Amino acid sequence: MSEGRLPGRPRSEASRQATLMAALELAAEIGYGRLTIEGIAARAGVGKQTIYRWWPSKADILLEASAAKADLRVPVTDHGSYRADLRTFLEASYQMAGHPGLADLLRALMAEAQIDREFGDRFRAAFLERRREALAVIIDRARERGDLPARPAPGIVADIVFGTIWYRTLATRQPLDADLVDDLIGLLAPTPAQGLPRRRWRRGPTGAAAARPRARRSG
Repeated sequence: MSEGRLPGRPRSEASRQATLMAALELAAEIGYGRLTIEGIAARAGVGKQTIYRWWPSKADILLEASAAKADLRVPVTDHGSYRADLRTFLEASYQMAGHPGLADLLRALMAEAQIDREFGDRFRAAFLERRREALAVIIDRARERGDLPARPAPGIVADIVFGTIWYRTLATRQPLDADLVDDLIGLLAPTPAQGLPRRRWRRGPTGAAAARPRARRSG
């Protein structure tokens, strides 16, 4: 059983798709706050009780719809290198999350996750962790290929990628644009020419830590 589903008879795939599409369309048209199960049922041409048998709430309908949209629109295909794979993933993720209608929806779902603990658990499992698992496919493939940088650690890569989405979506409303993708690629998958010299730490006169470049070996 998928996340957010209630026990009941098997769902008609056509009715499921119609309900998910109706929920996304109405959320974009009238906003999450005015969205109702009755409105979704009318738009989808299904019974209200049918929807309640399949989903606990309007938030769960939109959660499933958003997760399916992300799976469809954000590829994890192999482009031959970690840098290329990561760029494609970032561009698709940021383009999707930056769409005004979807950005509003993500804000609403995150807000709902803070006030409804049970929905919050489902949101983390069905969307947040699912997105991290998608990125992990790219990271694991790069490790097997041998072109995964030693730093940052994979978990930190995911924190940076998705933390940037949520910080800009929820807090600053700054764009998720091509310049941001370029900056993150330079940070997370630098070319050899971009690599910074390793630093080692020594104690300064006051006992404070100070960094100095590692001396180059002659020859």
